[in-house]
Amino acid sequence: MMFFRSLAFTSALVLVTLFYSSVALALFALRPRPRWRVVSGWARAVIWLSRVLTGISYQVEGLEHLPKEPAVILSKHQSAWETIAFQLIFPPQVQVLKRELLWIPFFGWGLAQMSPIAIDRSRGSGALKQMAAQGAKRVAQGFWILIYPEGTRIGPGKRGKYHVGGAWVACRLGIPVVPVAHNAGLYWGKNEFLKRPGQIKVRIGEPIYPQGMKPETVTAKAEEWIEARMAELCPA
Repeated sequence: MMFFRSLAFTSALVLVTLFYSSVALALFALRPRPRWRVVSGWARAVIWLSRVLTGISYQVEGLEHLPKEPAVILSKHQSAWETIAFQLIFPPQVQVLKRELLWIPFFGWGLAQMSPIAIDRSRGSGALKQMAAQGAKRVAQGFWILIYPEGTRIGPGKRGKYHVGGAWVACRLGIPVVPVAHNAGLYWGKNEFLKRPGQIKVRIGEPIYPQGMKPETVTAKAEEWIEARMAELCPA
């Protein structure tokens, strides 16, 4: 049964993605915020499909911690789920991603309409300058910035190296960091076709204000909070 439900979801996902990618291309002339609101309908459709077809729901704690002003979200990265669902959970945001994703037909074209911060990872320190420059523009437009400090998807119960790029941008722009933990990988695993029914838990921490701190200190504080929550959400 799980196989057929996952197959139905994947088929529906392809159709919905093709539709919204076409819509996104047609909305190219709109300003970033209105364009984001329309295209984020894709995220709403996908999360609804995942609940109806695969039995995946989610529960959020800590929404009261969200600051009024734009912030940098530093989140655990386990699956594709959070890249979609966070569009519904948090205020309008842009994601930091590798520029190659924008080259994927249809998906990448639609993704480009959501004004992501696309960086060239091969540039090393130049990538940080790209993040800061593009991040300043997005924050001025009212967007939050979503960054996965481990840089890639990490399976449940595992821990990657936390990079300082997100905190560096927050310190550079003078905006808070919001740490986030979740256990999406238990139900929507990395590169896994089968989707397991269950409730994904998302935990949002109190904002970390970077004034007077180095990026390394901000990153360490966020990492400590995130990993403590992960020990509760994905116990060994």
